[in-house]
Amino acid sequence: MEFSSHAAVHSRNGDSTLVIMAKAPKPGVVKTRLAQILPLSAVVELYRCLLDDTMALATSLDDVDVAIMCPESDVEDLSRAVGNTVPVAAQSGDGLAAGLTSVFAHFSTAGRRRIIAFNSDSPHLPVSMLKRAFQALAQCDVVVGPTHDGGYYLVGAKAPHPGLFSDDGLGTMNALEAFLARARALGLSMHLTDPFYDIDVAADLRRLAAELRRVPTRAPRTAKWLMEWSRAVPPTQSVGEG
Repeated sequence: MEFSSHAAVHSRNGDSTLVIMAKAPKPGVVKTRLAQILPLSAVVELYRCLLDDTMALATSLDDVDVAIMCPESDVEDLSRAVGNTVPVAAQSGDGLAAGLTSVFAHFSTAGRRRIIAFNSDSPHLPVSMLKRAFQALAQCDVVVGPTHDGGYYLVGAKAPHPGLFSDDGLGTMNALEAFLARARALGLSMHLTDPFYDIDVAADLRRLAAELRRVPTRAPRTAKWLMEWSRAVPPTQSVGEG
């Protein structure tokens, strides 16, 4: 398989595509805020597990094609990291807004009518929520999944909408509000899915660890890593405590 900016999605004969927004697992690049509680090497290991489990979640959906989009400089490293699991496409431009814009410009061809961009650190999301997001997108222009911290874990559309994404507010508590304002200004009909949480800070990771102790099958590689890490470090430093 050739991985490039022209990477093709392996079709499952549906009209839906789930695109995982990812980065190459490199120290100091992924999940940087978790470096306050974990060594950089551990952050990279954790991110690999989150990404692997996210791909497993994505590929469990019937009749939904799956791809990864990443910065152009990450294509080679990320392609090696994921192997032949899914194709990897390079975004145009720098930053998350450029990446999201690229998702819909790149994948809204060849008759694909429902496209969802999904973050790479929510493998614990119930698969039913992804299914409902695709169902909702059949009836509206845009679907968005809010996070509890004011951002969003997924966003979907049926066509590119110039101006829908901007770096203003991204990564802050105002990201969702700013996105919704732009969507309204463009006259787009919207549907919001159930709020959820992604993994950005220590509190998120502790919440995930507690959840995966109860239901490890939801994200098995991440659950295993968190359990092993908790056993390897003193209880006062463990991400599984608190």
